[in-house]
Amino acid sequence: MSKVVVRSCKDKDLNIIVQEVLDALQWQDLVPAGGRVAIKLDLNTAEPERVESANTSPALVEALCRVLRTRAGEISLVDANGYRAPAEEAFKNTGMYTVAERVGAKTVNLSNVATRDVGHPGLGPLPSLLFDVDLFMTMPVLKTHALTYFTGALKNQWGCIPRNDRIALHHSLDQLIVELNGILRPRLCVMDGIIGVEGRGPTNGKPRRLDLVMGSRDPVALDATAMRLVGLDPRKCRHAILAFEAGQGMLWESDITLDSTVQRDWADFEPAHLDWAVYWMNRLTKYGWFREYILGVDAIFYPTKRLVGLLRDVGIVR
Repeated sequence: MSKVVVRSCKDKDLNIIVQEVLDALQWQDLVPAGGRVAIKLDLNTAEPERVESANTSPALVEALCRVLRTRAGEISLVDANGYRAPAEEAFKNTGMYTVAERVGAKTVNLSNVATRDVGHPGLGPLPSLLFDVDLFMTMPVLKTHALTYFTGALKNQWGCIPRNDRIALHHSLDQLIVELNGILRPRLCVMDGIIGVEGRGPTNGKPRRLDLVMGSRDPVALDATAMRLVGLDPRKCRHAILAFEAGQGMLWESDITLDSTVQRDWADFEPAHLDWAVYWMNRLTKYGWFREYILGVDAIFYPTKRLVGLLRDVGIVR
């Protein structure tokens, strides 16, 4: 049995809620006194108007670090460059530099550190830091995803790949997510469900405030439980199914112990819709010419994005 803990943080002290979630997962067993911890944040965008919903809450990160600080000697908040913005811009716009300063943590751009060959030609070398710490943990936001149906504890490791053109690997995204998790094996997961994203996630969807903090040692169980909580079907999330089949965690309710004090009082999430514009962009990203001369050129990308948005509004792009 895998355990998933769910708590509401509405009108409550976030520090107390995080302590309660971590204690229920016996986190002390995972962090030796003075140990090193790396926390993979979910910094999906550097756009200031979207960071509140698409990126991990800085308040939640601070509360988590304060709990970990009672044992850990070193905490690193980590993420890699995005396709259109460096990790430093996302750290800054999300407020992570301020958090790191207050709790004595480091911010690390995984695209700028030493790497280690992990024997996977598709993924390529991965940051050595993730293998050198005593605890590697992941801290995703609860969101829908146009390509993978859902993005959570499993998908969050995609941002550990240091190359900023990892979009080129999207043609095998679900399978590679599973293989990446098989290498990195996050041992503690805390999901930010304070403000999630529904519809056209993970970045362009609609924010939904749930005021939830969730945790587990099992990323598959955490993702499956989060999906069920918001009315999504885990059987539609291919990488979650593949991860379950690979023995990376539990998927079915009968195999998961749910420790929850929350009464569900919200409507189901609107699922992400894979329209033809996203479908063809995803198919074409495997070609270098498309990434270099179209996707990577702001003067082409942004006007095209605005045009597609207008076509969606009038119902032409579906």
